[in-house]
Amino acid sequence: MFVDELELVVRGGRGGNGAVSFRREKYVPRGGPDGGDGGDGGSVYLWADPSRHSFLDLSYRRLLKAENGAHGQRKNQLGARGEDLLVPVPPGTLIRDANGNVLADLTFPGQKVLIARGGKGGKGNARFATSRRRVPRLAEKGLPGEEKTIKLELKLMAQVGLVGLPNAGKSTLLSRISAAKPKVDSYPFTTLTPNLGMVKVGDEGSFIMADLPGLIEGAHRGAGLGHRFLRHIERNLLLLFLIDLTPEFQPGPGQAYRMLKNELEAYSPLLAEYPLVVAGNKLDLTGAEKELERLQREITVSNGDGIPVFGISAATGEGLEELTRFLYRRVNEIARESPVVATEEEIRLEEITGEPLKVEFADGICQVRGTALERMAAKTDFENEEALQRFQNFIRKIGLDKELKKKGIKEGDTVRIGSEEFYFYE
Repeated sequence: MFVDELELVVRGGRGGNGAVSFRREKYVPRGGPDGGDGGDGGSVYLWADPSRHSFLDLSYRRLLKAENGAHGQRKNQLGARGEDLLVPVPPGTLIRDANGNVLADLTFPGQKVLIARGGKGGKGNARFATSRRRVPRLAEKGLPGEEKTIKLELKLMAQVGLVGLPNAGKSTLLSRISAAKPKVDSYPFTTLTPNLGMVKVGDEGSFIMADLPGLIEGAHRGAGLGHRFLRHIERNLLLLFLIDLTPEFQPGPGQAYRMLKNELEAYSPLLAEYPLVVAGNKLDLTGAEKELERLQREITVSNGDGIPVFGISAATGEGLEELTRFLYRRVNEIARESPVVATEEEIRLEEITGEPLKVEFADGICQVRGTALERMAAKTDFENEEALQRFQNFIRKIGLDKELKKKGIKEGDTVRIGSEEFYFYE
């Protein structure tokens, strides 16, 4: 099964809690606090693995979660950092957030992107010791990791995109010139998913060809199957139009050529500018040579002499060597002419900027938002008296108590900060 679109939830690991501990060793008076910090949670990375060609294996894992950090321990022992989760995806994967904004585009094998950061580990009580506070009995909780809903979209990476109407012989051609084994049959829409094949050209080298499901008129509006796979064409260096030369085949070669051009242009004007090669297939049939001549005249009239036209038979192998050698040379020419884009192995997303303090009343609850405040609430152990006192001091420091009074809060009203709820008292 071929899966080229997927929605996932990714979550960084939670940071470990800091420890509350005191040295108790013989002959060591006033040992003092020795609680270690918790380890940071692991992060979730996506990386482009050239051995992957679809999201099939990920379709069974809707939540991708990195490992949590370990808690701190006595003797100032730091908690172990959570292990990062590296998720392999095919090259050509476009990553969007829940709103459809592009986060990253993994174009080259080996590229990776940090998609969900792990939470910071909490501080142990040894970090709160001062000259005035000799015996701190508080420690921080670890912060939760980032959580996002992401949408993955695959645009296959191939040098040559094989485009044609249903039953033009695309799958037969790919199976003939490569080791790919696409389904081949005589009924329309035999190919339901794109197929990739490595085409070897003697001892010169090779190139990758993608056989895309047949387009029909109106594909850019959703007709047939082609609309689901038109985006895969955008990644190709060169397009190969395969036209059926069967004399009684409808539409005729000239009309089929115009239809394919119109569908690509309607989907994206940029596709109309792609380098193009045309191959008339089924040359072994009676009357096919005349159809090839008509096709060549049609293309010359509409485009001049700039588009090469080949006559082939995917069934018998006629003309295939000449076609593949030309495609190999043309692909290399285009690659040399294309500007070299410097890419980092790791793509870094911008960190989310802090949200300022904001107070809102809704359904009888006072909702307080603010990045710094929510982080402080998340790492505070509210069952610890010293930690609670520290949180109250922080509230006064940032002026939240004054802001709540300004908004008209009354004693006993509920205040919600992040996932925590409190009652307001003077």
